[in-house]
Amino acid sequence: MISTVVWGTGNVGRLAIRAVDAHPELELTDVIVHSPDKVGRDAGELGHLDAETGVAATDDIDAVLARKPRAVVYAASGDLRPDEALADIGRALRAGAVVVTCALYGLYDIRNTPDELRRPLLDAVEEGGGSLFVSGVDPGWGNDILPALLSGLGSRIDAIRCQEIFDYSTYEQPDAVRYSVGFGQPLDYMAPMLIETVPTMIWGGQLRLMARALGVELEDIRETMERRPLEETVSTPSMGEFEAGTQGAIRFEVQGIVDGEPRLVIEHVTRIHPSCAPDWPQPANGSGAHRVIIEGQPRIEVSVEATDEGENRSAGGNATAVGRLVGAIDWLAQEPPGLYDALDVPLRPAVGRLGRKQS
Repeated sequence: MISTVVWGTGNVGRLAIRAVDAHPELELTDVIVHSPDKVGRDAGELGHLDAETGVAATDDIDAVLARKPRAVVYAASGDLRPDEALADIGRALRAGAVVVTCALYGLYDIRNTPDELRRPLLDAVEEGGGSLFVSGVDPGWGNDILPALLSGLGSRIDAIRCQEIFDYSTYEQPDAVRYSVGFGQPLDYMAPMLIETVPTMIWGGQLRLMARALGVELEDIRETMERRPLEETVSTPSMGEFEAGTQGAIRFEVQGIVDGEPRLVIEHVTRIHPSCAPDWPQPANGSGAHRVIIEGQPRIEVSVEATDEGENRSAGGNATAVGRLVGAIDWLAQEPPGLYDALDVPLRPAVGRLGRKQS
């Protein structure tokens, strides 16, 4: 069994606890928390499992890493604390752990990561013998390995479009929804995630991964952005009211330019209520979907609709992103130490998990 630590118990961490518990090759040995009120609580409670695991949460990072766990799922946020997240990941690598995470966008395309981010990680790997795999929470597989695999089914590829289409009214992360993305804010509010060049910073690495998989060079990366106001005030189950006239929907593209045309595109269409921008693409199930559309011969369209956690329907995308990361641990544990990306790590069947009961 591979001793595995889950570091963080928010939207990603609680899903990671469940994914580790369900994996027949992994043993959940520790859970690291930052909030004092979570210390001592059972991982089963924090992960919304039906039973206790016998693993009590702790905030003693040094003690956990001193036990030399074989793997760490780093689920703490890196959006507003990138330097701290990078330092945490380095500590786990120096302890010799396989580390999987979605915390730092700049590490998606690890081969082209700026040296100031990459060098400390290489030093940590050399010192401790750990490994690192970073994939997106949006989810990463929808913008890298899935389009790459599907492209092999066509005879001619003209363009590839990866879409995330979501209603965020059930997404239990108010700060991110209201302030990072700007839902419920005036249309002149500059949400951090929507500032020019930020989408490229976040999703450009995935475009470069697709280009590398297809053997093409990106000439440029461009962005488009549209926003729509709510026509009437709406109420959400977990985040309260969003007033008429404020931002209710956003649609943006990060375009990889090949031969002068946007041939690789990552598009996000997100709303705080289905009534806003009804003419934009809609998910068939009413909550969310990830689509890959390959224009060419033949035209291929695949839509993945994942739901999880009851009323928090948007958690399905997070759950599959976590599944991709946790499912890679046993493969990474058998490979040489190093920095890995989505094209290095195979997407494999869920061996031993069919019908497996959780704690």
